[in-house]
Amino acid sequence: MGKIQKTRPVKLISGLIFKEQDYFEQAKQSLVKRFGPLDYQSPVLEFDYTDYYARELGTNLKRSFLSFKRLISPSELPKIKIYANSIERKISKAGLRLVNIDPGYLDQSKLVLASTKDYSHRICLGHGIYAEVTLIYRNKAFRPLDWTYPDYKSSEYNSIFNQIRDLYAAGIP
Repeated sequence: MGKIQKTRPVKLISGLIFKEQDYFEQAKQSLVKRFGPLDYQSPVLEFDYTDYYARELGTNLKRSFLSFKRLISPSELPKIKIYANSIERKISKAGLRLVNIDPGYLDQSKLVLASTKDYSHRICLGHGIYAEVTLIYRNKAFRPLDWTYPDYKSSEYNSIFNQIRDLYAAGIP
């Protein structure tokens, strides 16, 4: 029988997709108010990998990633995703979101994203929230899996996640 060990804290991250900078700022401020100060904010990137969000958010979308200074327990991910969804509802117009918030966490070996959608490669965490290992860290880089979204496979994102991983490594208790 294996010995149950204390869960190691992880680095909370969030990717935000938006058209207008004001909506990004509103969402960011809500996240900071709840989870504390940021230790990283990526440059604003073009988000042109899919038209999945076009009906709700429009076209010419942008994305930026945030990471938070305070580490979290991985078990907090469901409540974080539920909170992110509440921000999306708050920042909406006529029932359509104006920002998409994708929370997750990063540790030394992987990037995990939260989702409300079940699929074969996702694990139910409870409360209608699922977790997906999106990237694994191997040979000094994050590597995609069969189901990894195309944007998460990009070298641009890999660079961002490596920077956040370095921040995480420096802050592990």
